[in-house]
Amino acid sequence: MSKSMGLWYQVESADGQMHNCRLKGKFKLENKKISNPVAVGDRVKLIEDQGDDSTMIISEILPRNNYIIRVSPKKKGHSHIIASNLDQAIIVATVGTPKTSLGFIDRFLVTAEAFRIPATILMNKIDLLSEEDIEKLKEKMSEYEALGYQVLYISALSSNDIEGLKQFLSEKTSLLTGHSGVGKSTVVNELIPEAEQKTSEISDFANKGVHTTTFAERFKLAEGSYIIDTPGIKELGLAEIEKDELSHYFPELRALLGQCKFSNCTHTHEPGCAIESAYEDGRISQSRYDSYLSMLMGNDNRR
Repeated sequence: MSKSMGLWYQVESADGQMHNCRLKGKFKLENKKISNPVAVGDRVKLIEDQGDDSTMIISEILPRNNYIIRVSPKKKGHSHIIASNLDQAIIVATVGTPKTSLGFIDRFLVTAEAFRIPATILMNKIDLLSEEDIEKLKEKMSEYEALGYQVLYISALSSNDIEGLKQFLSEKTSLLTGHSGVGKSTVVNELIPEAEQKTSEISDFANKGVHTTTFAERFKLAEGSYIIDTPGIKELGLAEIEKDELSHYFPELRALLGQCKFSNCTHTHEPGCAIESAYEDGRISQSRYDSYLSMLMGNDNRR
């Protein structure tokens, strides 16, 4: 499935043709806790719409290899699938205009870890930073690189950077996500000019981005290479992750599991906790441990 537009969907068939489709009613009943029963990236089966020759009906959603999911921002008690069947997920982030918090980055990485999707941090707009600021940024991001995450530094306005990114995306289906205003749509437009994604200036109010992408959409970069662009995300609420398994999705915490005194350790206050000990002696960074506590307690991630 290439694009979700509320009640209608655009589906690309095996021969490359695009079809306007609607969803068979049963899916809306079967997926009561999912706000979008079909997501961009889904593989589906189509049947003819007997009442309209110009449309098709999605009759079956094939099993997903993986997906990125969040708490639905609109439907209380529901989850929302951002995209499915991904080879990699990329969070586009910026230091300023707008600022991407480490807490938001950590939530994205945890979500990708939970569904076994390789994740990359893409720092955009580095052309707006001084050399000193870039060095500080790289020093902070080295903590993520030490955990096994790849960090890319680009300016979406640099043809060399875009060419390098194009190679990184080659022969993969890649999700691009992040806050509004970080430059996702600009990146997509530079990679695929015919995509014509809308872009907007940063709002003066609170230095926040303005939503320009309304629906998630998949674009073809080259044969076998696809990009899924998503609407800007303000907050990434964790979905389908239980509190007692949260530590499994932090690589530095996961490495110490089984070393705590108690098997049901929450890594917050218990005696003999290997993770708390590692935090206290500097083997786990304060920002990452703070993110773990924030997620465990269900706090906001935007600071």
